[in-house]
Amino acid sequence: MSAPVVRSLLETDLYKFTMWQALLHGHPNSHTEYEFVCRNTPAFPLTELLPQIERELDHLCSMSFRDEELSYLRSLRYIKSDFVDFLTVFRFQRKFIDVRADGDTLKIHTAGPQVHVMGFEIYVLYIVNELYFRRFDQAAALAEGRARLSAKIAKLKAFGQEPALAYPFELSDFGTRRRFSGVWHDEVVQRLAREVPEYFKGTSNVYQAMRYGLIPIGTMAHEYMQSFQAFGVRLRDFQKASLEAWVQEYRGDLGIALTDVVGMDAFLDDFDLYFAKLFDGLRHDSGDPVLWGEKAIAHYAALRIDPKTKRLVFSDGLNLDSAIALYRHFGDRIMTGFGIGTHLTNDVGLAPLNIVMKLVLCNGQSVAKLSDSPGKTISKDETFLAYLRQVFNHPAA
Repeated sequence: MSAPVVRSLLETDLYKFTMWQALLHGHPNSHTEYEFVCRNTPAFPLTELLPQIERELDHLCSMSFRDEELSYLRSLRYIKSDFVDFLTVFRFQRKFIDVRADGDTLKIHTAGPQVHVMGFEIYVLYIVNELYFRRFDQAAALAEGRARLSAKIAKLKAFGQEPALAYPFELSDFGTRRRFSGVWHDEVVQRLAREVPEYFKGTSNVYQAMRYGLIPIGTMAHEYMQSFQAFGVRLRDFQKASLEAWVQEYRGDLGIALTDVVGMDAFLDDFDLYFAKLFDGLRHDSGDPVLWGEKAIAHYAALRIDPKTKRLVFSDGLNLDSAIALYRHFGDRIMTGFGIGTHLTNDVGLAPLNIVMKLVLCNGQSVAKLSDSPGKTISKDETFLAYLRQVFNHPAA
């Protein structure tokens, strides 16, 4: 039998821990539901993996944080000691997650206290991904992956011969959730750190950051801000409430704000001088990245903030070519950062799965994301979606 997919509870994205801490401190009693969705057509029905997924979830729910992992979290200055104390006794509860087949469609659903179910997401995604790709020719995939990774490294080295722009090109790994395998992910991260350290600045994977002495990268995801749609503030004010709560929790650390929960235009309406001064920059995750970046720079300029003191982080389906192109466009005008996921950790010649696990209910209320990209809007409640569009004057996709 193959080794379990999940090697450590630390092996998840940093923003899971940072959101978890903020929500534990601010909203410890919230109840949420999350649903798994595969957005593309797999080579075989994912329901064929059901027995293996069940076993992997049983294993996940038997795990706890190790002492050295807790010590590592304590070493991060923005992680509070009471949160690590909570993690000391934390275990995932099997009763909060359900896996079943609906015809050929794999259904995975979590429901329970948010601080007990929000962590499932990343593990579920890379469990499904790794089990799926174990069915393909491993040797052929790894050979292709190594050739493509070598080509990326060569491209980065050639890129280094170009005339320097005002700010450096900085690349991070954001690929845990959709990786080919944990072993391949390790190889990718280690090679980038060893061969192009001038560009490779860290990983969202906290376990790998600890193992390889890298910087863990991440701040917040959509679920954090979406939750505030159901936290009792006026819907029109949920973005400002979520940003204010983040500022109070982290007080200057983790200063990259996510902009596309209800679209960039609606975000900028709320991102006033106060927030623009308090946050270090913005993260792009949907819509045209050049248009988005231009809007961000114009917004800072209109507030009389020098854009060169801020950072734009791009993370929407990037590959190395698109990251370099964006850097060439913006690198003299504002600091940038690039988080590449699937195109780093699952570029092995096989079609990747486009899988997500998203928050759909909080405290019995629908929550939603109004994406700037068609197909990325998330909601199971069309009535709430229509209301959200009306409140934020967001065009229908």
